[in-house]
Amino acid sequence: MKRLLPTILPLPITLLAASLLTASLSHARTAQPYPEAVRKSQEAARAVLARSGTESCLRGKLNRALLGLAASCAAAGERSPLCELADRAVVVTPMSLSFLDETARQLLALGSSPAADAEGSSPRR
Repeated sequence: MKRLLPTILPLPITLLAASLLTASLSHARTAQPYPEAVRKSQEAARAVLARSGTESCLRGKLNRALLGLAASCAAAGERSPLCELADRAVVVTPMSLSFLDETARQLLALGSSPAADAEGSSPRR
C-alpha cells in the first residue's frame, strides 16, 4: 500500500504564512504612511543593534516593523531598495541574531538615503 505524503505544511511554516497573509490583508486597508513605516523600522533597527530588550522581543519588534514597512510599500506602490529589503526579510524564519543585526544595519543604511527620507515621495515602478 502506498504511503500518502502529508499535505499539511509543518506548523511553523503554516503559522508564518497565516500571519503574513493576515498582516498583509489587514495592513492593505490600514497601511501606515511610508515615511512613518520607515521611521518605525529605523527605531526597531536601532533597538536591535543597541540590544534594548530580550532577543525574542527584538525579533518581534523588527519583524513587526518589517511587516508594516512591506505593507506600506505595497499600499504606496513603492519599489525602493528599502521595500525590497523588507519583502525579503519578513519571510526569513527563524531570524537568527546575526540576521537581525545585518538586517538592522541595512535598514539604517538604506533608510538614511535621500529617496527614503523624501516625504510623500512618488511611487516607483
